[in-house]
Amino acid sequence: MLNQALGLTMTRIALGIILFAHGYFLKVETFTIEGTIGFFESIGLPAIAAYLVIAGEILGGIALILGAFTRLAAWLSLPILLGATWMHLGNNWVFSAEGGGWEFPILLVALAIAVGLGGAGKYAIDNLEWMKHVHFTQSTAEQATT
Repeated sequence: MLNQALGLTMTRIALGIILFAHGYFLKVETFTIEGTIGFFESIGLPAIAAYLVIAGEILGGIALILGAFTRLAAWLSLPILLGATWMHLGNNWVFSAEGGGWEFPILLVALAIAVGLGGAGKYAIDNLEWMKHVHFTQSTAEQATT
């Protein structure tokens, strides 16, 4: 069971780091919030969508890294990740293609589904006794700790 607990934990943390990095380092630091808003508007999305994606990636990434509200964070990341996949569909399969391909975003979709279904793993805030009473945490936290 240790292997399963570590596998769930590593998958959750990896997804969280990638989401956080894309939200903060890519969209805030590199492209800037204004640049991200401009890109979203250039593809026909309202500015609020850019703010929601940035917040979703940063806050969702932090939640996943910590293992807090893990399943909720994973499921709520799906619209963002599916949107990223959709944006890259025309750029070919390989993510190193011009404009980025779709293999990396679809991998993130699979990771989010895996975390949403599997939960936080053994090493997560969701497993703390007081968090088990919060309705948005994983309902199978006890299973991940055995």
